[in-house]
Amino acid sequence: MTTVVSDTGVGPLLRGWREQRRLSQLELALRADSSARHISFVETGRSRPSEEMVLRLAEHLEVPVRERNALLLAAGYAPRYTESPLGAPRLETLREGIEILLRGYEPYPALVVDGSYTVVAANRGIGLLLDGLPEHLLTPPLNAMRITLHPEGIAPRIRNLREWRGHLLHQMERQIGLARSEPLRELYAEVAAYPLPPGADDERAPGDPGPEAYPYFALPLRIEHDGQVLSFVSSISTFNTPLDVTVAELAIETFLPADPATVAYLRSLPPFSD
Repeated sequence: MTTVVSDTGVGPLLRGWREQRRLSQLELALRADSSARHISFVETGRSRPSEEMVLRLAEHLEVPVRERNALLLAAGYAPRYTESPLGAPRLETLREGIEILLRGYEPYPALVVDGSYTVVAANRGIGLLLDGLPEHLLTPPLNAMRITLHPEGIAPRIRNLREWRGHLLHQMERQIGLARSEPLRELYAEVAAYPLPPGADDERAPGDPGPEAYPYFALPLRIEHDGQVLSFVSSISTFNTPLDVTVAELAIETFLPADPATVAYLRSLPPFSD
């Protein structure tokens, strides 16, 4: 994912973000401790905003960190946020912390993805979900959305595929609304076009008590593994107030067992060997 700088100046870019957030000039001005007149002058190019004002408006417009750099460049300022490769020495402590978190969550599945759902780290619990997938889906770089929704991926094993697919596509739609990412749009178009496997949501595996057996507190991912239907609820975490583009786009997704049967099954598995 790259930062795209428009040659139309910072004003039209800010106006585009404001309209996308469905805010009036007055509403934005009140939030940013400015005036509607000044916001109007900035958007039309009659006034050049200060670097502080660009960042303040970007904050209240919830502009992604990557695009804040684009706004600064369009206004004639240097980018504020670095973009370090995940393997950079300065992110060593972050990588170690993520590894500790992922390992500590085992045997439950957990992974880390970037802004395009490329898997950058995962624990051994994820192997339960990927077991038996074809090689072409497991060739790096792995993409979480592609693996999940591809008809040769884990989609045929998901017992509530229509619900879970709808949840994932809606999640991507929200992200596209927040970040103007062409790679994300292309990925959405690809996975949304995948056909549903035959009999999606129509079969019940042996020993599956069905979704009505438990009072689920959130939409579960109900997936078959080795003849047992496991139920997980997903939790996604991001980093607070990141100052690096790479870190800002990372998301840690953990899968919490959603019923006693899943807990018992996972605890019955042999422990992972180091």
